[in-house]
Amino acid sequence: MAIIALKAWYLEEYEPIDTLEQRPPTLRLNRNSLMRSALRADFLDDSQTVRQTEWFRRYLAGEAVEFYIEGSGGYGVANIDLISHEIYFVKLEILAQLEPIIYYCPQVEYPTGQEAIAGILSEIIQTLNQKSRLPLTLVTSPRLKKETTRLSGNQLRQIKKSLLFIADGTAIAQVAIGDSQQLLPSPQVCLEMGFALQSKPSEHILLLQMERNDLHGDYPFDLPSHQQLICETSLELEKSLPSVLEALLQKYNLFS
Repeated sequence: MAIIALKAWYLEEYEPIDTLEQRPPTLRLNRNSLMRSALRADFLDDSQTVRQTEWFRRYLAGEAVEFYIEGSGGYGVANIDLISHEIYFVKLEILAQLEPIIYYCPQVEYPTGQEAIAGILSEIIQTLNQKSRLPLTLVTSPRLKKETTRLSGNQLRQIKKSLLFIADGTAIAQVAIGDSQQLLPSPQVCLEMGFALQSKPSEHILLLQMERNDLHGDYPFDLPSHQQLICETSLELEKSLPSVLEALLQKYNLFS
């Protein structure tokens, strides 16, 4: 039976799949069996060459070692036998499946807050790109007709695949519920935020909010404090947002 070699790339740090596949693979594999959550294969490379690699040294040290396997997705090394050339993988969600985009979901009902956040965010991304090893693209969610509440397939994909989802949760109204007041964000923001919370790890989400003197009450979204940024003025936002973004993007090792 002919051997059909699969390419596998070691994931040392975040790198999108499109970029990953442009460089030579780390391993060549002959797949023996594929299960729902695992893969068994023979590696076709020389055992001594594998023994000297950084990823194998990390594996021996008990560290997590991740690969992207051509046509199969992300996997972690579970076991490897240099004598028999066998290697066992378990299925993983990997950062390489994300795209280097920052997805911004604005509200348009309160123009003062919208204009401040949009302009500041665009300037920050430009500044971050000066020191990022991968260019970041700011994608702003389109605002269509007022009666349209359905998200397109492209919007759903971009939200799910983004490195960071940022929502402008500035309140546009308030409503009395019993003895308390509830702040209401934009319906479109609520829709996209709901999908982001369902489809992404919560640590990939940032909620921005400009305070308004004319609206007071409790907020409907519950995120950790480091994933919320509430500012009274655009100047305060401009000073605080860069460090918050860098902290949330730190897991991708983008900045030197």
